[in-house]
Amino acid sequence: MRRLAFLLAAVLAALAIAAAIAWPREQFVPSASPEAFAATSANIARGAYLARAGDCMACHTARGGAPYAGGRALETPFGTLFAPNITPDRDTGIGNWSADDFWRALHDGKSKGGRLLYPAFPYTSYTKVSRADADALYAYLRSLPPRQVQNRPHALRFPYDSQLALAGWRLLYFKPGVFEPEPRRDARWNRGAYLVEGLGHCAACHSTRNRFGASSEGLEGGLIPTIGWYAPSLTSDAEAGLGKWKEEHIVQLLGTGVAPGASVTGPMAEVVAQSLQHLTPADLGAMAAYLKSLPGPAPREREPAPRLDDQVLQEGSRLYGQHCAACHGERGEGLGPYPALAGNRALTLDEPVNAIRVVLNGGFPPGTAGNPRPYGMPPFSHVLDDTQAAILITWLRASWGNAAGPVSSAQVNRYRAVPLD
Repeated sequence: MRRLAFLLAAVLAALAIAAAIAWPREQFVPSASPEAFAATSANIARGAYLARAGDCMACHTARGGAPYAGGRALETPFGTLFAPNITPDRDTGIGNWSADDFWRALHDGKSKGGRLLYPAFPYTSYTKVSRADADALYAYLRSLPPRQVQNRPHALRFPYDSQLALAGWRLLYFKPGVFEPEPRRDARWNRGAYLVEGLGHCAACHSTRNRFGASSEGLEGGLIPTIGWYAPSLTSDAEAGLGKWKEEHIVQLLGTGVAPGASVTGPMAEVVAQSLQHLTPADLGAMAAYLKSLPGPAPREREPAPRLDDQVLQEGSRLYGQHCAACHGERGEGLGPYPALAGNRALTLDEPVNAIRVVLNGGFPPGTAGNPRPYGMPPFSHVLDDTQAAILITWLRASWGNAAGPVSSAQVNRYRAVPLD
């Protein structure tokens, strides 16, 4: 294993050397004027809105910590990263950064002084942010109370802790470039594309990742590493594809966390609560228009429901009647605010992790201004053992026309121990 790690380091070092030779010159975009990032009320208000759109607080605020003072641990397959302090403290934050330094961090993934940043900071998406928006963000962050909170060093395994390895990764997987409007589309569609692809960095979760942590360019869905949630495809109608949705329902889901026949839970609930509910209806509508326009994959032939043995049929039906039918209906039709389980795409994803997590840990849409008292589902991890949970979920995924594969007790056990945060 150690030999393989050194071999990988050698390959990445070679890539880094190639990067130094082949990498294009920095695409620096100057600020329009010093007034663009001055601490005016207009700049600060605009920057605060953009910080919400980018959900910056989610990573740069530790649980119970001061806003934007960093310290939140970001678990990755390569080790743990700790989000830095981005308050205007001169010693531990960005108080001695210029607007140009801040632009380079967003656009080129480089810290002040040129050190390469790890792409857990989604500069692969933020590179699309305009210089004007970067300047407004800078003005807002500089207006915050400075917090002297020391940054924690990352805890990454070799060779991923190497700047040479990171340079090689960037050569393979990062291409800087500000968002270019599509001339054949209208301004509304382009605004939605800018938010989804850039500040919203939706691909950070809703795309597949390779063994080196690089995400694909599409929004075809993927398992979020280490935290044990699957971000469904935003293009496939078999998952969370929005092509057939009414635009107003997409806006409602993004802005409140609930919509007819749908609700968000898990990491997306946090995104809605901290970010999307604060966007204007116009921006949410632009995002909806863009998402509806995305081409989906070729439709798959629907497979028949798997045949369940008598034990699963009997025990699954018993467990459903005991724990679920009072809210979800005798035939999974849903009652009142509680969703239908018949035809529920979140339940029938090929990857069953979300269904497992909701049964074990409960399902809780966010409390938002548009839905201040959401109805949630209680956890059943203390009631159902691994075998019972697996039987119940398997039964649900094959009942009332649902046609998804079985779940094993080993799968349930795997996610029972995954932390909730």
